[in-house]
Order: sequence, then structure tokens, then C-alpha cells
Amino acid sequence: METKQSTMKFQIVLFLLLLTCMYPSLAQGSYENCCLKYVVGIRKALRKNISDYKEQKADGGCNIPAIVFQMKKSKTMCADPRQSWVKNLMKQVDSRKNGSKKAGAK
Repeated sequence: METKQSTMKFQIVLFLLLLTCMYPSLAQGSYENCCLKYVVGIRKALRKNISDYKEQKADGGCNIPAIVFQMKKSKTMCADPRQSWVKNLMKQVDSRKNGSKKAGAK
């Protein structure tokens, strides 16, 4: 009788251990696609390949605020929104986008 109880206890412990190991892998699926660090700069040759940008706020699953620059070939680069070169680059992208909208309206 005691072997059945010890076998049952072992199975329960094994099951709980298995659930504990699986939990982090299940939780990882809920994280957003976030920037984890910033680039120091973007070379001038690459700046013309930036098609758009979006702002990442430091809330929810993301730890740092960032500007995520979207390159033409689906690559992204994360930059510190407090840096002056980032603000200037955002203005350049905005003016480029606005210029192409005005050209398309003619």
C-alpha cells in the first residue's frame, strides 16, 4: 500500500515539475516585439533607406522608450528618442513622407 502512495506522490511531483518547466515558455509568447537597446547612430548612407518610424513607450512589456526606424527591407533600428540626431532624423522622414504625398496629389 505504501509503494502505491509513494508512486502517486512521485507522479504528482513529476507533473508539477513539468508544469513549472513549461510555464516560462508559455509566458514568452505574450511578450511584445520590443527594443532592448539603442543604436549609437545610423550612417548617412542608411538614413535614406528609412521608410517610416514608430514610437515605443516604456509600458506594458517594453522596458525602454525608443523610436523604431523601419528600413525599406523590413529591418528595424531602435534609437533613443532623447538624442538630437534621432529627433532630426524623425523630421527628415516626416518631410520625405509629406513630400511624396504632395507629389502624388498633383
